[in-house]
Amino acid sequence: MLKGTCHCGAVGWTLDTLPESITACNCTICRRYGVLWAYGYIGYDIQTTGQTSAYRRRDSGDIDFHFCAICGCVTHYVAGLEDENGRNRTAVNVRMSDPSPISELPIRHFEGHDSFKELPGDGRTVKDMWF
Repeated sequence: MLKGTCHCGAVGWTLDTLPESITACNCTICRRYGVLWAYGYIGYDIQTTGQTSAYRRRDSGDIDFHFCAICGCVTHYVAGLEDENGRNRTAVNVRMSDPSPISELPIRHFEGHDSFKELPGDGRTVKDMWF
């Protein structure tokens, strides 16, 4: 299990399993937020606590980016459209977690700005991108 909280502790999330990799995206919003994502489904393997505010992305699909209204940390996003099983794809910002359990996980680079494709791995891990 992986847990994360915003800076002030008002918003938190849990991911039931340790992910196999972490994603860094260069789309117009992720690069501004500086987030690193781990994926699951809200209400299934991802649970959230606390009151958030949300910003809805409309340019490439409905994604609600959630952040703490007190300290401003981006904690997670939830896809607005359900999948074929009635679940909403969700990503948690692992920068809100303790780095030690995920520091050796590989980084997947996602080209979300132009091609919307996964890029080849370059051997970097979370610890290489933490700073």
